[in-house]
Amino acid sequence: MSSNPPQYFPPRKLILTKENLEAFQQSETHQTIVSYITALNESVVGVKLTDDIPISPNVQSVLDLLDQVEEMAKGIPPVDNKASRFGNPAFRTFYDKILEVRFTLLCLLSSPPSHAAVQACTHTAQIYSRPPEAAVPEISVYFTESWGNRTRIDYGSGMELNFLCWITCLEKLGVFQKSDHSALVIKVFWRYVQVMRVLQSTYWLEPAGSHGVWGLDDYHFLPFLWGAAQLRVHPPEVNSRPDTTEEFSKHYMYLACIQFINSVKTASLRWHSPMLDDISAVKTWDKVNEGLLKMYLAEVLGKLPQQTGWGDCCGIPVPSAFAAAQAEASKKPGVRLAGPGIRPVPFD
Repeated sequence: MSSNPPQYFPPRKLILTKENLEAFQQSETHQTIVSYITALNESVVGVKLTDDIPISPNVQSVLDLLDQVEEMAKGIPPVDNKASRFGNPAFRTFYDKILEVRFTLLCLLSSPPSHAAVQACTHTAQIYSRPPEAAVPEISVYFTESWGNRTRIDYGSGMELNFLCWITCLEKLGVFQKSDHSALVIKVFWRYVQVMRVLQSTYWLEPAGSHGVWGLDDYHFLPFLWGAAQLRVHPPEVNSRPDTTEEFSKHYMYLACIQFINSVKTASLRWHSPMLDDISAVKTWDKVNEGLLKMYLAEVLGKLPQQTGWGDCCGIPVPSAFAAAQAEASKKPGVRLAGPGIRPVPFD
């Protein structure tokens, strides 16, 4: 038997064909992802965003890391690109900064971190010092892919899935425990969504693979799924009506997402998001939660990347809803969006 260590291959995308997808759906990895989504789902039934839940040191480490990502974005403003309603090129500078941070963390892991390194990187070094060094290249790719596509300057449910995979890997490596599950959804994942909203609004990230009005959200899926789990203890009267959304959005991800959509899209929910409007008529939140899980398996885990890769609808690039919102604001007295070539999009 050879004593040589196994050859290492850098992480790369392998689900590229129908046959690849079918193999993935039958794999242990697929089952692991589905089981983890379900476990996190059950951990937040009846739990509010505003509840005081325990936060372990490693969960706090990830929250600190997300704060750093947001600060990075705020330090890299969009470039003057007013003639376009598509992704802002400054996003690539942000993405490159993420890569730089990732490789800095890899260097810290190459040997036991010194006290000075831990002090310099605060909790970030601590969380990355936990996994085995051999696992770092793979989990770092999931982390990097969580923030969008550098080339297309877009974001969609596939990138959101990368963040989920990153968390899954960290739990498999012992960074998180079952006791962290509620906090991972209510604190970590929701904080990630908030950071993504900053990126989406700052860089006008294009929706990657949008299903148009027949989708849930231009960018996200999981906050609706886990948000429905939060609401399972409530009657169906707690739904997406404007008065209910206003009252409960601070407590529940699902309703917070509805409120967010209404803030960036004009017209009624029935017009721009009929699927979400239809869901409000479902008899129980249990049914909503169950249906969204089935939808996630079919529409996210059950599609090839190019089919869910949000970038266009019917072959036509879809600009950011934030661009449309700014165009709408420009119609108000005293407000003007300058630049040639501004084109209207649905729901302006």
